[in-house]
Parts: sequence; C-alpha cells; structure tokens
Amino acid sequence: MIDHADDLASVQAATERLLHAIGTLDNAAVTQSSRLPGWTLGHVLTHLARNADALVNVLEGRPMYASAEARDADIEAGAARPLDEQLADVRDSAERFRAAAGVPADWSRTVALRNGVTDRAERVPFRRWIEVELHHVDLGIGYELEDLPADFTERETEFLAARFSGHPDVPATTLSAADGRTWTTGGGADGSPVTVEGTPADLLGWLAGRRDGGALTVKGGDLPKLPPL
Repeated sequence: MIDHADDLASVQAATERLLHAIGTLDNAAVTQSSRLPGWTLGHVLTHLARNADALVNVLEGRPMYASAEARDADIEAGAARPLDEQLADVRDSAERFRAAAGVPADWSRTVALRNGVTDRAERVPFRRWIEVELHHVDLGIGYELEDLPADFTERETEFLAARFSGHPDVPATTLSAADGRTWTTGGGADGSPVTVEGTPADLLGWLAGRRDGGALTVKGGDLPKLPPL
C-alpha cells in the first residue's frame, strides 16, 4: 500500500540528512571524485537538484527533461559551482518539489517519466526518496548502505526485484536476506534457479549497482549479472 504523504515525509527527512552532510564539506570537495564513475561530488549534487526539478515537471504534466542531451548538459554546467551554490540549489529545488507534491491532485493518475517509462503519480515521492538516499551514499562522505532506513532498504529491494522480474538476461533468482526476508526476481533467462543470500545492505547494493556482490553467498549457480539500471 503506497502512502504518498508518508513518502513525502521520508523524502524531507532524507533531504535534511543530506543537507546536513553537505554542509560539513568545503569548496574543494565538489571537485573530488564521487563513487559514480566520471562524476565528482558536484555532478552528483547538481543531478540531485535537477532531478527534483524534473519530478516537478512530471507532477505538473510536462516532459521530465527537455532531452537526454539537455539533462546531461545541465549536470555538467553546474558541477563545478562552489559549495554554497550547490547547497542552496539542492535545498531550493527540494522545496520546489515539496511544494509541487503538496498541491491537491489525483495521485492515482499515470505520469510520464524518462525513456517511455510511466508510473502512478503516487509513486513519484518514493522515486525521489530513492534518488536522495542512494546518491547520498554515492557521495562517499560517510553515509553507507548500512545507514539507510530499514523500511527504505526493504522497499527499494522489492522495487528492484520487481524491475528485474522476467528480464531475459536474468535467471530465476531468490534473494534471501539474513533477517529472513525473501524476494524473487529474474526468470527470463535460461539456467537453473539460484539463491542469493546476504545482508539487506549487500543485497540492495548488488541490485542497485553499488556493490559487486562479492559479499553475497550464491547457491545453485553463479551470481547473475544484472543489466544496468
């Protein structure tokens, strides 16, 4: 059961954690490499701000981005800005998203995202929550997958398991967390079913492309190679 209002509160809390962490950095930090190949911390922060504005577009019925090229150009153009500008941009864009999501609306309506993807409006706050939490980890400034809220980790694992369900390159896979929770995914590729076991953080890290799966235990075959998100 999706509660968009509860998700919006979670987005706000995650954003405050992010803003507090950014506020402890210095100007030199924005040019340092993040955990995302080819991106500095400034790229990640600019992307977070532009994503908030893009989701405002989604909620208000406009294209998420003018084009893929414009999206990339905006991120590149903003990446080298001083820390105070980055901080203000992340804060102000987050507020614009909060305001747009606070307008009374039909949350059951279908909205258009990127690359032909559609979803229900009520899931947009959760998608923003994903962006804030995972990119906070991507900054590499002390916030790790193990620090993510437990309810977020569970929902994002379920979300990604559903995303890869039936994928033609992923064999039938059961995900088994150390706390006893399980999910199923894949099933579109040939091969025997496998079971992948690990901590909730390691399972999510593998599914989200943030960890290589080396800490996971695989039974019944090899660790599946997941397609890029």
